[in-house]
Amino acid sequence: MTQINVAEILAKGKVLQEITINGWVRTFRSNRFIALNDGSTIHNIQCVIDFENTPEEILKRITTGAAICVKGILAESQGKGQSVEIQVAEIEILGDSNADEYPIQPKKHSFEFLRENAHLRVRTNTFSAVMRVRSKLSFAVHKYFQENGFNYVNTPIVTGSDAEGAGEMFRVTSFEDNKAPVTEEGKIDYSKDFFGKETNLTVSGQLEAETYAMGLGKVYTFGPTFRAENSNTTRHLAEFWMIEPEVAFMDLDGNMDLAEDFIKNVLGDVLENCKDDLEFLDQRLSQEEKSKPQAERSEMGLIEKLKFVTENNFKRVSYTEAIDILRNSKPNKKKKFQYLINEWGADLQSEHERYLVEKHFKCPVILFDYPANIKAFYMRLNEDGKTVRAMDVLFPGIGEMVGGAQREERYDVLLEKMKAMNIDEKELWWYLDLRKFGTAVHAGFGLGFERLVQFTTGMANIRDVIPFPRTPQNAEF
Repeated sequence: MTQINVAEILAKGKVLQEITINGWVRTFRSNRFIALNDGSTIHNIQCVIDFENTPEEILKRITTGAAICVKGILAESQGKGQSVEIQVAEIEILGDSNADEYPIQPKKHSFEFLRENAHLRVRTNTFSAVMRVRSKLSFAVHKYFQENGFNYVNTPIVTGSDAEGAGEMFRVTSFEDNKAPVTEEGKIDYSKDFFGKETNLTVSGQLEAETYAMGLGKVYTFGPTFRAENSNTTRHLAEFWMIEPEVAFMDLDGNMDLAEDFIKNVLGDVLENCKDDLEFLDQRLSQEEKSKPQAERSEMGLIEKLKFVTENNFKRVSYTEAIDILRNSKPNKKKKFQYLINEWGADLQSEHERYLVEKHFKCPVILFDYPANIKAFYMRLNEDGKTVRAMDVLFPGIGEMVGGAQREERYDVLLEKMKAMNIDEKELWWYLDLRKFGTAVHAGFGLGFERLVQFTTGMANIRDVIPFPRTPQNAEF
């Protein structure tokens, strides 16, 4: 007999074949019907046992969460809700589950409770669906770049530079507690540390990716990044994954083209290959929306929202034009925005970004040419001297999804900007070197993978789209 998984069984539906299947018991009712799931699909398969000929000691061990091996014949189902079922000939208990202690019972659990049991939450329908979608999205990311001539680059996790200039970084040291050597000025002497200098966990692989783009042409990073931001919101994690392509000889227009094409492709891939999981998550979100006040409900379902992105052209709008639209909008005039737009130079909030996407343009939006003083030092300065070649891709329901820019390729201009922002040129000498040896126009963007998974699955809290969330005061598991 061939061992097969539930997804294959349901896809082929070939009845009267002998099969062997392993999985975990979701429910066991009437001492006869087992709902079995092996993680391959959102759907369970019903296993029907002959309880009169099944030993009592086996029946007692068929409990929620137990791992079992079932051998039998696949037959047309007599019940509702499934087309086939397994008529069990033999059953083996592979791993017992204490029914009184097992946390994941066949009932509705709060997401907070499931976060406290993150090692088991993937056995629920919601989290198994989310994690399968996450897996397919990850594969789609690599597939897109590999099929479009990009080279995958693994940038350092331990770094001596702060790419974002925010300073919210986790320090890496080999010094023992309270035994760090100090200088004559009383400061920690990092020259005696493991790396001979102060080092941190990276917040971005962008700067290092730029160096490889200037030799390989088209590269991307896809790896873990870290930010020591003491935030407990539903949008922040201390450890998260970033997708960061960098391309030589590409300007801002090419960067916008790349971002739009990339997003449409990976979401289209998931729409095609995760239909069952997305339909389940769509229904889950629909039920969740019904419990909200009318004014807070989303106008689009999950799948509708994904197609809103894949089937619409992204509207490209300058920051200056967006400010004019927002300043003259009804929510701004009637003071419905939490952050009112009064003048050029304001840093846009999620409510402003969503208004542009959902109400004004009714399609995804790419904003470009932002004020230089609210963007990072490495973005190319425009001829007006006050804006930079930055871009943000805005989505419905979430606001900013992608942030990118044409990079500043001119040595003198970059050096001047670094000085103005008090960035030590000695720390980034190698980054400046790129502008001395064969400099060229280049561009790239960053996309937080968990934010993409959150958008794709409709989960409200970013902690629910990563297997083991790392947040302030929480490093469990």
